[in-house]
Amino acid sequence: MGHEERVRVTIEDGVADVRLNRPDKRNALDPAMFEALVLAGTELASNPSLRVVVLSGEGPDFCAGLDFGSFQAMAGGGARLSATAQLPEPTGPARATGQRAVHVWAELPVPVIAAIRGNALGGGLQVALGADIRIVAPDASLGLLEVPWGLVPDMTGTQVLPELVGRDVAKELVFTGRKVSGTEAAQLGLATRVADDPIAAARELARTIAGMNPHSVRGAKRLLDMAGRVDLAEGFAAEQQEIGALIGSPNQVEAVTARFERRAPKFAD
Repeated sequence: MGHEERVRVTIEDGVADVRLNRPDKRNALDPAMFEALVLAGTELASNPSLRVVVLSGEGPDFCAGLDFGSFQAMAGGGARLSATAQLPEPTGPARATGQRAVHVWAELPVPVIAAIRGNALGGGLQVALGADIRIVAPDASLGLLEVPWGLVPDMTGTQVLPELVGRDVAKELVFTGRKVSGTEAAQLGLATRVADDPIAAARELARTIAGMNPHSVRGAKRLLDMAGRVDLAEGFAAEQQEIGALIGSPNQVEAVTARFERRAPKFAD
């Protein structure tokens, strides 16, 4: 099965609907799914008219984690499942395919909103950690299940989780493999907020963001992703650089004009 079927991408009004599309297997991660996630994200990155991405799973689950066949292969000393994918050479910090399947969403120049229903477990939860914002159903089930299988989270999770929930909570979740509900996930900071229909809520948020100056939004994502990862002098200088490029630019003028004229703005890519 090609990557086109494993991850389905449709784009409407600048909003990409990206769906893990293996509902019969709870969207479990296999080599084709890893490959499809990396390729879908890479392809979207070069689309200048893209405004926002909504990332979700087809069917009742977001992603229940690694395909069980892969655990059996690993127990038999087989290669890691993600090692087999055929992909272009990595350019960023994520080198392994499993890491790239997550980090490709963080590297996208536009906001990525994950909409989570049902299970988001192990590698499935880590895919959601690649998004900028996570909207979860109250009864969703989230957890990093690697340690109970004798492993560690290896799809960027150990590095990004502490920033969201604090180092101590990250350790508790990882050491135990404890599952939390969507409601608790939002309380912990593992999710941004709860919604009864996360996909509808994510789409509504996406439409709001898609109505903003795309250069502002892309610049804001760049700046916010620097926070805490670079020193203040570099972060403050980057703010000045971004604002300098925006002031008086056609899209910024249009944003102001449209607000004064109380109409929807028309932005250039």
